[in-house]
Amino acid sequence: MTVIMADEHLYTYGVIDGADRELAVDGVAGATRLYTVEYRTLSAVVSDIDTLEPEQTDENLRAHDEALQTIMSDEDIEAVVPMRFGMVFKSARPLKNVLRGSRSVLTRTLNDIEGTVEMGLKLVAEEGVTVDRESVREDVSGRLRGVSVEETENGLFSDRLVLNRSYLVERDDREAFDAAIAGIEDEYGGSLITQYTGPWAPYNFVDLEIGVDR
Repeated sequence: MTVIMADEHLYTYGVIDGADRELAVDGVAGATRLYTVEYRTLSAVVSDIDTLEPEQTDENLRAHDEALQTIMSDEDIEAVVPMRFGMVFKSARPLKNVLRGSRSVLTRTLNDIEGTVEMGLKLVAEEGVTVDRESVREDVSGRLRGVSVEETENGLFSDRLVLNRSYLVERDDREAFDAAIAGIEDEYGGSLITQYTGPWAPYNFVDLEIGVDR
């Protein structure tokens, strides 16, 4: 049984399907362990924090992402609905109220993303190199379509950025997806820089907005 001190609030990383558990992992604001707050079949993964407004520092942002990666790496956890940085509840009661009110959509979302991870791909043109951008995008789509569940376009925030996409990938297809990325890098290595990242929690494939009723 988890005992929460009266002056501690709950920083929330994400929601999983499962029972009570603890993770020995560093969290936001120096937390040294994560644990769960349950409502029926849903569990919110949290850590204790002494403020309702955590600082959005590089260290805290990195801790948030690394905690989610640790959650996803647990073989007993099939999916996690990630929360945005800074979601803090004053106590377990309002958190359970949110789990209760959003139970149907959270359960449906967990089913939709079960067994998947998010991978990111950027292709950046080498300095002074001109490429057929539309041709590259079509080629990449064809190469990755069979080894991913879904893709989403992200912003092209630089003139040299040819492609910026996120992919929802089955864990069992990671090896095939990695191989397809290697093929893209081999094909365009002389003109494009490949920036391949992940695995991430599937932020770009979760259409869900949860408010905090503190």
